[in-house]
Amino acid sequence: MKFPSGRSTGIRIFVVVAFLSACGGVSDSDSTSGHVDGSNQRVELRLGYFPNLTHAPAIAAIETGLLKKQLGDGVSLKATTFPAGPAAVEALFSRAIDATFIGPGPATNAFVRSKGKEIRIVSGVTSGGAFLVVKPSINSPDDLKGKRIASPQLGNTQDIALRTWLKSKKLKTTIQGGGDVSVLPQDNAQSLETFRDGSIDGAWVPEPWATRLIVEGGGKVLVDERDLWPNRMFATTLLIVRTEFLRKNPKAVISLVEANLQAIEQLKTDDPAKSQKLINKGIGKVSKPLPARVISESWINLEFTADPVASSISEMAKDAEGLKLLPSSNIDGIFDLRLLNKALRRAGKPEIKQS
Repeated sequence: MKFPSGRSTGIRIFVVVAFLSACGGVSDSDSTSGHVDGSNQRVELRLGYFPNLTHAPAIAAIETGLLKKQLGDGVSLKATTFPAGPAAVEALFSRAIDATFIGPGPATNAFVRSKGKEIRIVSGVTSGGAFLVVKPSINSPDDLKGKRIASPQLGNTQDIALRTWLKSKKLKTTIQGGGDVSVLPQDNAQSLETFRDGSIDGAWVPEPWATRLIVEGGGKVLVDERDLWPNRMFATTLLIVRTEFLRKNPKAVISLVEANLQAIEQLKTDDPAKSQKLINKGIGKVSKPLPARVISESWINLEFTADPVASSISEMAKDAEGLKLLPSSNIDGIFDLRLLNKALRRAGKPEIKQS
């Protein structure tokens, strides 16, 4: 991420404490079935995702039956929704799930935390869709002094984004909420309410919450995170798989990767209104559906792509280590794009360089 100082600063790394503080409840969707990997033994793929717009390809693959079709007849699918990345990572570590759609922060932290053993990034999903939204009276970083700004969770993706950006503007923060700007971690839904009632002055949040703060809370964008990255591209959502499951069940994983790839293409080529209705239906099965205006205005801020934007993830790790949020920035081996590139070749599309 390019800040005004010229320093390339990555911001999407979860601190370990976030993993331990966000192991919330989950909800399960229906099972489907698919093919087996090399034997007559039935394979179960336990897949995690979030009911968010940034996870739209996952929702589309499930809602349209695309994933069921790709898997075939020998793999049973158990899809589970999570409220945040830390809970999904804990589920991976406890072997409760085998793969999940997730943000780059928890993915990188999971890799480092397990000394490179537990997970691999097998595909990209989404880029973009994160903003600092503030009250209309705030026009510059200096206007944030003495203000209260929310983030979704202590140490989560947007929390680190906010603190790192403030640091680049020479504005101090503390974990306890002190400093030049008081950072207040709170649930996104709560941030919408506290923004409305004036308890906070802004929030760094992902879509659709950024648009909701604007449409429903009267806020405005101070920072579009895309503007901080080369070519306005940075990883927002990834598809990761437990290393052991990937090794034992490559056919099931390539079916998952192909379904994700096809869902991305569908979302990019279908009529936007049709796609938005489909995703809103999937979100509505887990939580409240979004207002039509919110989903349509959020949609244009997202780019669905199988490219994991590896360079952004490398920068995130380096800068997280510099901020002492990761013990190491060594993420050599975190990517395994062999199955993705195989799927891309089958689809007649260019391969993605593995970093």
